[in-house]
Amino acid sequence: MIRVVQGDITNLHVGAIVNAANTALLGGGGVDGAIHRAAGPDLLTACKKIGGCPTGEARITPGFELAAKWVIHTVGPVWQGGAQGEADLLESCYTQSLDTALDHGIRSIAFPGISTGVYGYPKQEAARIALTVMRRYDDRFDEIIVCCFTSDDKAVYLALLDTE
Repeated sequence: MIRVVQGDITNLHVGAIVNAANTALLGGGGVDGAIHRAAGPDLLTACKKIGGCPTGEARITPGFELAAKWVIHTVGPVWQGGAQGEADLLESCYTQSLDTALDHGIRSIAFPGISTGVYGYPKQEAARIALTVMRRYDDRFDEIIVCCFTSDDKAVYLALLDTE
């Protein structure tokens, strides 16, 4: 089941939350900073041991002080107009995150809008890619959540769920 909620992803009681990370995995702004703050300093220590993550890939760490047991870190593409392979990289973020969850026996997962903040990916296009990939995996999870920070973002996902 794919569900869209509005709220703070760091408070969700799921097997894993997905972090829209940067390639260094050392925290940053937006959802990345919020996850690092909520998880506590052990998350940064764990991320340093990983040594980074290329765009389009995913890595996993414990959730530490989060409600979620795991954090799956994925690095979305910076929007450059759409002709630089951004769609394929964004699709890979969702695919690799879901595959990583399955590899760890995770049955419930929550995603933010990857690349739609400071990375500038157009929200409608990003949501379409996200939902397309999530639908491919829907039957292998108890729950896939899209966690939106704003009501406008939530409306984008809900409209796509209703029309596609």
